Amino acid sequence: MRRRLLVLVGATTLLVLVAFLVPLALLVRTVAADRAVQGASVEAQALSALVATADADALALTVSQVDATSPADVSVFLPGGAVLGAPAARSPLVELAARGSSASGDVEGGREIVFAVRDSAGPGAVIRTFVPSSALTAGVARAWLLLAGLGAGLLVIGLLVADRLARSLVRSTTELAAVSDRLARGDLAARAGTGGPGELAVVAGALNGLAGRIADLLREERETVADLAHRVRTPLTALRLDAEALRDPDDAARIGAGVDGVQRAVTQAIEQARRRGSGPAGRAGCDAAAAVRERVAFWGVLAEDTDRPVTVDVDPGPLPVALGRADLEAAVDALLGNVFAHTPDGTPFAVRLHRAGDGAVLVVSDGGPGLPVGAGTPRRGASGSGSTGLGLDIARRAAEQTGGRLDLRPSEAGGLEVVLRLGGDPGPEPAKSQPALA
Repeated sequence: MRRRLLVLVGATTLLVLVAFLVPLALLVRTVAADRAVQGASVEAQALSALVATADADALALTVSQVDATSPADVSVFLPGGAVLGAPAARSPLVELAARGSSASGDVEGGREIVFAVRDSAGPGAVIRTFVPSSALTAGVARAWLLLAGLGAGLLVIGLLVADRLARSLVRSTTELAAVSDRLARGDLAARAGTGGPGELAVVAGALNGLAGRIADLLREERETVADLAHRVRTPLTALRLDAEALRDPDDAARIGAGVDGVQRAVTQAIEQARRRGSGPAGRAGCDAAAAVRERVAFWGVLAEDTDRPVTVDVDPGPLPVALGRADLEAAVDALLGNVFAHTPDGTPFAVRLHRAGDGAVLVVSDGGPGLPVGAGTPRRGASGSGSTGLGLDIARRAAEQTGGRLDLRPSEAGGLEVVLRLGGDPGPEPAKSQPALA
């Protein structure tokens, strides 16, 4: 942008200078020539009275003095053929003046001016003045240099002013882009300065308003999640008490595990809301191999109950990815939950986790009916089988948090194969205890 503004201002200034200085330079040359011709004409006309009245010796002396002091060559052609002053041949203009007609014209090397001087005694004399080209252009080169210097100076000043203006515009635009990038990375405290040019100041104000609105929405979301936690605390407590009151230990353990699962899900939702509202932070990471093995083992019990053959192929760990343990487990649970929800009992499925560069690729495939033809990746909240439609969206968002993506394709068994590409972990996830339900 800065370079384009400089080119635009430079081109515009140059066109204006050319349109102004070229006619001025031609005018300077014309004025210089007219001044030289006018001076020579005045000197020649001053000799007219002497040519008609003075004697030959006085006239010769006067003409010689005028010729010596004038930048032009001054000659007087007498009726008898004698030539006084500067030697010169009888040109066609001189012959014309001898017949009584004064004239001037451009000749080789300069301009020739002739005056006819006649009296009652007979044929008259001719006064000839020759102005050389050097006299016609005296001072023109210097004037042109001054004009060129003036034009160059104006051009430089224009470019400097344009550069200052472009720098302020580019600086304001760059600051807006930097603030937008910080907001995109979760730094909701980022604000743009409003001291730039008018239009950019309006954009900066709108961006600041947007950032404030996002912060308000996230704060409302955190308050809503906290309210949800308080709302579910009493029902969960009642369920836990009911589970502990059961006589069958297996039933009590099963219901207690379900209550713990609900409690973990609510706690994870609270943690995610807090992370979104806490500004930019380093990405948490985890060992994908350990997390996937644990969740497959958890779902393996249900797979055994529904007669589903399971194939597990997980590379030896540690296999770090740039995703928190809770988020990765939620993504794996969503993918495996889809297998159990959308395929009939007895349908085999496979889970494979392999290292890919500095990240990992998780593949979950089944032998079920697969997605309808042309369905593509389901949108958030959209499902054609009566579900919430959030399972694949949870996995997709988890992959995108690491810079990866989610792909859907037919499996070798004829069902659906979900490929989750996860980016590498920038560092180990700090150990922390499970927060209590607020």
